[in-house]
Amino acid sequence: MSVALLGLGEAGTLYAHGFVAAGLTVTGFDPADVPTPDGVVRCASVAEALDGADVVLGLTGARHARAVLEQALPHLRSGAVVAEMNSAAPQLKRELADLVAQREGVLFADVAVVGSVPEGGARTALVVAGTGARVVAERFGALGAPVEVLDAPAGAAAQRKLLRSVFMKGLGAIIVEALAAGEAAGDGDWVRAQVAAQLSGGTPWMDRLASGTVKHGLRRSHECEDAAAMLRDLGLTPTMTAASADLHRGAAHDEHRLEDELLRAYAAVPVANIGDALGRTNVLAGRLRAVWPGARVVGRALPVFCRKGENPGITIALDQARPGDVLVVDGQGDTDRALMGELIAERALSLGVRGMVIDGAVRDADVLQEMGFPVWAVGTSPAGPYKNGPGWAGRPVSVGGVVVNAGDLVAADGDGVVVVPAAQAERTLAEAQRIQAWEEGRRAELSRGRRTLAPSSSTSSSTASAMTASV
Repeated sequence: MSVALLGLGEAGTLYAHGFVAAGLTVTGFDPADVPTPDGVVRCASVAEALDGADVVLGLTGARHARAVLEQALPHLRSGAVVAEMNSAAPQLKRELADLVAQREGVLFADVAVVGSVPEGGARTALVVAGTGARVVAERFGALGAPVEVLDAPAGAAAQRKLLRSVFMKGLGAIIVEALAAGEAAGDGDWVRAQVAAQLSGGTPWMDRLASGTVKHGLRRSHECEDAAAMLRDLGLTPTMTAASADLHRGAAHDEHRLEDELLRAYAAVPVANIGDALGRTNVLAGRLRAVWPGARVVGRALPVFCRKGENPGITIALDQARPGDVLVVDGQGDTDRALMGELIAERALSLGVRGMVIDGAVRDADVLQEMGFPVWAVGTSPAGPYKNGPGWAGRPVSVGGVVVNAGDLVAADGDGVVVVPAAQAERTLAEAQRIQAWEEGRRAELSRGRRTLAPSSSTSSSTASAMTASV
């Protein structure tokens, strides 16, 4: 039997070790620059990885699962089983099962991992459903994994997983918040001891839950959002689960995961393509324009509120700002007084702030260009701001008709500004890159058409005019 792994991250590596140790042939594909697990034949494409594979493990993350499966579909051989192991909404698992059903003879297993893979490896407990459930149960059972088989279609195992996540991810979130509160109050050791005493696994389990919440914050925020949507479908109000999603997203923001994984990639994509990828929503009002030509920025949003003509909110924000932040300021659209100029820009640059988006006025536009500090604003004014307040930073604001939360992704260029909710950043990037590639291809086709139609130097002017008229 041969196994193909689509995704060679942490989970893919641990499952690879289990299958290799069992003497199976294991191939893998991952476009990211991640290490190749020992014993795995790393392939240059999805098609190569799937060649002859009996079992295909989907370990790419739920946000990429559909796109990867669509690539894999033509290369799945009859008799193979797709084991979709990502934590995902039941509806997505059902949709993926429907895709696989288009390939005659290929089975689909909705696989829910219900334990810690770093601790259990390939022996971690599973719940499986779908047409390929029993085959997957046999394969993983041979590795020593406890497997519960549900006599139900795809989506049933995913539902079990999310029901468990309501508790487990919520527990991790409250532990992180409690430990942070203890540190802030100067009683960190006491709080740690109190929390650990209530857990059957004691301090090691507490630390694992806390570190995992931060390390996997972005992915787990997606899982909590899926769980919250499921609870709404069940007629419940997901108060705690929605809050868990927010905390996980904030933990990911604290670790600068957006910067590490996405910001550099977004920097190569035009704002217009990002807006199209969001269904042409979340684009700020056109009144917000670049203060100087050629300005461009991509970073994490730090929302700010300033009363008309008052800028203490910006001062507060700079006390909180971290490298990679973009201040997004609700200045209430006022253009009578500038909320910032060259001195604030100098301080922002020294802190690693990448730029500002201000629903209000600025000044020192020429100097901002000389400094290379990108700013978008409604207009300019030589009049400086008042310092009375009120103002604040870090809480959601509405700027240009779009609600902006701390940690959202901000991208701006000569066309304007778009805000990508942090939880949608990964899938939006993939769609924006697809749109960008299509546009570049289409533009190349049109350019070739122009060259084909262009008259040669020997063509008479009258013939050239006739050609142009025909086009």
